[in-house]
Amino acid sequence: MVVLSFRSEPSKEIELLALRHEVAILRRQVGRSDYQPADRALLAALSRLLPRSSWGTFGVTPGTLLAWHRRLVAKRWTYPRRSRGRPSIDDETTGLVVRLAEENPRWGYRRIQGELLKLGVRIAASTIAQIMKDHNLGPAPRRHGPTWRQFLRAQASGVVATDFFHVDTVLLKRLYVLFFIELGHRRIWITGVTAHPGAAWVT
Repeated sequence: MVVLSFRSEPSKEIELLALRHEVAILRRQVGRSDYQPADRALLAALSRLLPRSSWGTFGVTPGTLLAWHRRLVAKRWTYPRRSRGRPSIDDETTGLVVRLAEENPRWGYRRIQGELLKLGVRIAASTIAQIMKDHNLGPAPRRHGPTWRQFLRAQASGVVATDFFHVDTVLLKRLYVLFFIELGHRRIWITGVTAHPGAAWVT
């Protein structure tokens, strides 16, 4: 880098043209290049520092470069699982769910979940729903009134939703973006970006 800083721009451009021509000759002779994981990581990182119009200098397509970067991000944020699948439910708990559903046909999954919690039994509502489905026990009958979709349509002009989405940088740093959306006309407000969305920052 020190040597290059003292060289003129025309000299650098001529060297780049010569190197590109040599690479083109090697590609014709070798055919498909064998990229190692370190090579893919380096090229994926360099591609994020150049505009898309300059990606033609790489020996792979832009789609391949983007795929390599997605794999880097996935590898950075994928953690080993401690266990595989959902733990099995014992027969006693299953029988208790079936009994509550049969004796209280107007109870939904959440109500049954709450009653079980009073008995010291912790079980997800989705698991309760699956147990009821397996025993041909349908959901509780719908109460009178608008559906959730109908309610949102009627109240959309006064409802604001909020959530986060994340962006992964070239150095695999994850940034969280806090945004709000006005449901009435889909207007989005970006309110902040941070790497550490703690309670104080969100407030």
